[in-house]
Amino acid sequence: MDPKLLRALNAERAARRAAILVTDIATEGAGRERLVRESDEIAGPLGEALSAAFRSGKSGAVEVDGQNFFLNVHVPAPRLVVIGAVHISQALAPMAKIAGFDVEIIDPRTAFATPERFAGVDLKAEWPQEVLARRPLDAYTGLAAVTHDPKIDDYPLEQALRTGCFYVGALGSRKTHAKRVERLKAAGLTDEQVAAIRAPIGLDIGAASPAEIAVAVLAEAIAALRRRNLGRFRDKAAA
Repeated sequence: MDPKLLRALNAERAARRAAILVTDIATEGAGRERLVRESDEIAGPLGEALSAAFRSGKSGAVEVDGQNFFLNVHVPAPRLVVIGAVHISQALAPMAKIAGFDVEIIDPRTAFATPERFAGVDLKAEWPQEVLARRPLDAYTGLAAVTHDPKIDDYPLEQALRTGCFYVGALGSRKTHAKRVERLKAAGLTDEQVAAIRAPIGLDIGAASPAEIAVAVLAEAIAALRRRNLGRFRDKAAA
């Protein structure tokens, strides 16, 4: 592998940005490699193949217009940040870990954020502002805000929307969310950004208990991750 390509790939991985190493394996240019980032625009069938690979996170060979390529996919491990050490979080954390997410729970309320209630979970009994300053959100992070407290939830929600997290969900009634929308718009967010919040949080499965709500949240987060619109890999000719 070309050293420049390797350095570029390592830089993308260190920054938690997805990239694909595309290798020509069966044409006159066999062995030729190039690095494709999610921010790159690739039109046509190859763009569609890259889009599918970014979504699945799986490497493999593809044939495009009679050419054969190997797509070596490097996608960051999905991360789920939960704001609120509540009963929903107690059920959500172990399920999300089983599903392959790196899970982090943040809640400054030390009466809730205790190791006894969240054994084996990355738990931060701090304000979200402090935690996210050390480990910022990114496009491969989903955020679920479940405290019902604007003083705790609003800042990470704002940061998640500005960052473009693949999933942003918030607990609360429609009336509660309407007030939340007003606050976020007052903070400078656009209608389009605020519309990205999944509220009420979770798929509509009629969930009643904290565990059922956790199932609905996890399912919604997985769907958002796998169906996210990368927006840059499309057949322009067909658009």
